[in-house]
Amino acid sequence: MTTTGAPGVTDLHAQVLDRLGLAIAGGEVAAGTVAYIDDLAERYAVSRSVIREALRVLSSMGMVASRRRIGTVVLPAHDWNVYDPQVIRWRLASSTRLAQLRSITELRGAVEPAAARLAAERATPTEASELVGLAARMWAAGQGDDEAEFLTLDIEFHRLVLASSGNEMFLKLHELVAEVLTGRHQHGLMPHHPDAQALSLHAEVAQAVQHRDGERARTAMASIMEQAMEEMGTMWRAPQPASRHTTQDGATR
Repeated sequence: MTTTGAPGVTDLHAQVLDRLGLAIAGGEVAAGTVAYIDDLAERYAVSRSVIREALRVLSSMGMVASRRRIGTVVLPAHDWNVYDPQVIRWRLASSTRLAQLRSITELRGAVEPAAARLAAERATPTEASELVGLAARMWAAGQGDDEAEFLTLDIEFHRLVLASSGNEMFLKLHELVAEVLTGRHQHGLMPHHPDAQALSLHAEVAQAVQHRDGERARTAMASIMEQAMEEMGTMWRAPQPASRHTTQDGATR
């Protein structure tokens, strides 16, 4: 990574893509807006080829589409690939973050308890032991206020539950879970100290999987999801601090 001079083409693509994606995800560029390449090239002081590449990527995410005789049009949210990790990241960094958190948490509440039940039936002894170890390490990180370590372990714990379910479609959701857990930490939407009950419930899931108790695993994971929804429900009702993210005009918020 260079520290001086102008960014390379790849860096420019990434920067422009990030700024455009965030502007669309946050509603600063509304659905139905026509994105003119020349105007965007002038606004971001980049070449037309950089803009074309950014729009190509956004098109692959369902956020824009080329319309004959019109040009590139910004699409409404229901057309987006809402499972794309980058789309999730932009939504979490925008003014729509709480709606994004709600929808993902509702999805997790439907899927992860079922995954935990299946994991109790299908996990290998190695996977079950690893889950128990992860739960113990999460407890230690939580007690030691090591937020970075706790986040890493939390992401891995939920990934392993999804993987141990033996359902490849459940496993595919692990990137989504990682994004929402990371986003909650980055945007101050997690308790500063991990809740003791939540830590105990993670241990309960792991022990239930190890003991092949599917209903116990499902119930404990459902309780984790319910607690997460309750925590965020409090946040939805409270004013939210501004997120630090570079907007399309270069400001940080």
